[in-house]
Amino acid sequence: MKIAIAQLNCTVGDLDGNTLKILHACQQSREAGADLVITPAMALCGYPSEDWLLRKDFIQACQQALIDLAAKISAVTLVIGHPHYVNGQLFNAASVIRAGHVITTYCSHSSADNLVDGYHYFATGNQPCIFEHDNVTFGLAIHADYQSSFYLQSIRQAGAQVLLILDASSYCIDQQATRHQIMRENVAQTGMPAIYTNLVGGQDELVFDGASFAMNGNGDLMHQLAAFDETLGLIEIQGNRLIPGSCPPLPDRIAGIYAALCLGVHDFITKNGFPGVLIGLSGGIDSALVLAIAVDALGARQVRTVMMPSPYTADISIQDARTMAQNLSVHHAEIPIESIFENFLQMLSTELRTLPSAENPTTTENLQARIRGTLLMALANQSGSLVLTTGNKSETAVGYSTLYGDMAGGFSVLKDVSKTLVYQLCHYRNQITPIIPERILQRPPSAELRPGQTDQDSLPPYDILDSIIEAHVENGLSLEEITGIHHSKDEIRRVLRMIHSSEYKRRQAAPGIRITRRDFGKSWHFPITSRFLK
Repeated sequence: MKIAIAQLNCTVGDLDGNTLKILHACQQSREAGADLVITPAMALCGYPSEDWLLRKDFIQACQQALIDLAAKISAVTLVIGHPHYVNGQLFNAASVIRAGHVITTYCSHSSADNLVDGYHYFATGNQPCIFEHDNVTFGLAIHADYQSSFYLQSIRQAGAQVLLILDASSYCIDQQATRHQIMRENVAQTGMPAIYTNLVGGQDELVFDGASFAMNGNGDLMHQLAAFDETLGLIEIQGNRLIPGSCPPLPDRIAGIYAALCLGVHDFITKNGFPGVLIGLSGGIDSALVLAIAVDALGARQVRTVMMPSPYTADISIQDARTMAQNLSVHHAEIPIESIFENFLQMLSTELRTLPSAENPTTTENLQARIRGTLLMALANQSGSLVLTTGNKSETAVGYSTLYGDMAGGFSVLKDVSKTLVYQLCHYRNQITPIIPERILQRPPSAELRPGQTDQDSLPPYDILDSIIEAHVENGLSLEEITGIHHSKDEIRRVLRMIHSSEYKRRQAAPGIRITRRDFGKSWHFPITSRFLK
């Protein structure tokens, strides 16, 4: 028997488009000799659907789409993930379709999801689900079901010989190794071979990496599909034994991060129908990386850049920005802001002198950033393009950014990418083709908003800052716990205060791609007003 894994890139709410993808996968599978097709969790409606799941019209449309899909399935048996409403409750479900009919529906035993409040939407099932196909008994699991030894034992006792897992597990660094470990620790206890099917593609802040796979009953990897690619994988079994197949290597850590960022940008722009993107190019490393990712994701014709020099912009920044744009063949414009900046200062001069802290340099620094943000948004309005912001996770964490200035835009590519990781990604991209000028990589980072300014005038060195951010934000360590392994207590306290006092800024920031286990989007929930860290 051949089983097809349909590793699909679905879009939330695109029931017609998702159905066409599923039918095409079924046709391809049949032509390749497979007659059992497995899709990811929630493939019919896309994932995560979030509060659409609370709308009756959405659920009714999903139910009708399932009926319509079933009527078109004849040559294969299809396992399809979808929301299922029954007896006043909604379930994360999977149905088995054969010969135009739904022969069984499984309701997931777990509502757990680290990034989506599954308990808010789904009830939990309490029955195992098995079905027969070609003299083999298959058991179904969805999302975190395969992490439950109790559930796996229950379907084994019900007679399951092979486990089919439907998942929609988003990418984060080293996530695939975690999936493999969980599979070996839990599924291997039952001795059942397991076939794991994962969603692929970008959905808002999440990127799903696919990387579907299969393991035998001993926990040995037998098949591995590509990461970040919509594809069809074929697995052959004899009885309940998996036949070894292709296991191509997955991208290494840095290559995987870069691929995730490209896929996240591509799908956010294309699925939302934007004709292209606009980037404020500064001659610095962050905007250089964002430009490289945007061109790799979308192509040069869909990317435009604008350099907006102020009185404090170095000539080499202007030159490096031009070189970056030329290297990637994108349309590049230069709009000096010095005259606008002077007019603003003149208009504000009388009122500024009457206010406290009349010599505060932040006022003029932020004014430059906000002028740039205004110009970028005007150009975006005219073209319909989306502005990509260029701030990184280190800056986002401590509020080293300007509201309505460099934070202005619709999507934040580097929102979960630390400054130290920015450098690693730039070096990786230059190994493919040297597009980022070496001077950008070597210069001390600077916002260039006052003479001689560098980031380290206001922040600890980035290696120190990023280690504290990782310890507190991603690993959840307290001030005292970090003190035991990192730096001085006063420095740590200062950084933690900056992190939590910047929450009001982050609430107004553009959504951005998640690549770590704790980003400043779906997995971060702290109040704006708090006096815990004094």
